[in-house]
Amino acid sequence: MKGKVAAMTGTREVEIKEYDVPKTDTGCVTMEVIKSNICGSDIHMWEGKHPFKNHVLGHEMVGRVLELGEGVTTDYAGEEVKVGDRVVPVYYLTCQKCEACLNGHFNICTHGSDFQGQHAEKYPHFTGGFATHYVIQANQYFYKVPENVPDNVASGANCGISQMVYAIDTSGLKINDTIVIQGAGGLGLFSSAISKTMGANVIIIDSIDSRLEEAKEFGADHVINMKEFDTVERRINEISRVTNGKGADFVLDVAGVPAAFDEAVRIAKMGGIILELGNVGIDESQNVSILPGLITRKCLTVKGILRYQPWYLHKTLQFLEKYNEQYPFNSLTDRSYSLKESQLAIEKAATKEVTRAIIEPNKVEKL
Repeated sequence: MKGKVAAMTGTREVEIKEYDVPKTDTGCVTMEVIKSNICGSDIHMWEGKHPFKNHVLGHEMVGRVLELGEGVTTDYAGEEVKVGDRVVPVYYLTCQKCEACLNGHFNICTHGSDFQGQHAEKYPHFTGGFATHYVIQANQYFYKVPENVPDNVASGANCGISQMVYAIDTSGLKINDTIVIQGAGGLGLFSSAISKTMGANVIIIDSIDSRLEEAKEFGADHVINMKEFDTVERRINEISRVTNGKGADFVLDVAGVPAAFDEAVRIAKMGGIILELGNVGIDESQNVSILPGLITRKCLTVKGILRYQPWYLHKTLQFLEKYNEQYPFNSLTDRSYSLKESQLAIEKAATKEVTRAIIEPNKVEKL
């Protein structure tokens, strides 16, 4: 059987390559990819701002089991799996031997991206979501998708939604706490819905009107438009007003802009907690000035979060099974593309001509 992948061949270059779909090894699972989202990280890779080169793009995906390797009878929650079942894999590996894994930090496993980042030419070839098939490795967590969770929603479960469930679930957020979310993109909307189900008061900051309107549908109690409140001081005053002077117990940065962290330090109340997820770049061009004394004097806690513990993908699927119809998760994809349109799809996503694009690798082309 032949399959195809969309692999980087250079900066801003994607080529469709064809390989034999390998026989499924012991402990592995081969799945046929149904849908794969274009994540912001995929765009960064395509732009050459990431160590991965010449790899198969895509990591947010949902697929259907094509073949089970010897010994595989259940997913990582112990639920029986069979050919034809929809599954979602955790997109990174956990070697269980490195220093991070030995200390329980599976989310930052030293070898977590070895499989995801390998060149397309290397066996088993099908190592990314922008492909007709995907091979789940023997040490790679995966879970069945609940029947009532649509493909569009399930395809994003293993990255953005799981990361937000993990971040908020482990943050200490409590009923009636106020969380200020910087950024109303996908991560901001996910975190708004998750926070509301935990009984929190949610405030979202953004500068795009349509995103702020969406935020209300995802549970935001109050939105702050940066075009109207155009300085940090004005935004702080507005937060103080709507919280009756209490301020922000938590500030969650998913804006992806370095300056947002400086603002988070200023927004957070005395003894507040800052969750930093939006800034992942570590090049010198992304430096930003902050006042360290504010962290000290306000007794702030700053927590950086990358990925999620792998079993949180199962928690996330359970969350979506329960709340999928309460919040419009299914509305977050506004355009789908075939595999051969991968280059075009990424270009459109990068220029924001398309808000949330999705690849359907096995989509039948219209004549």
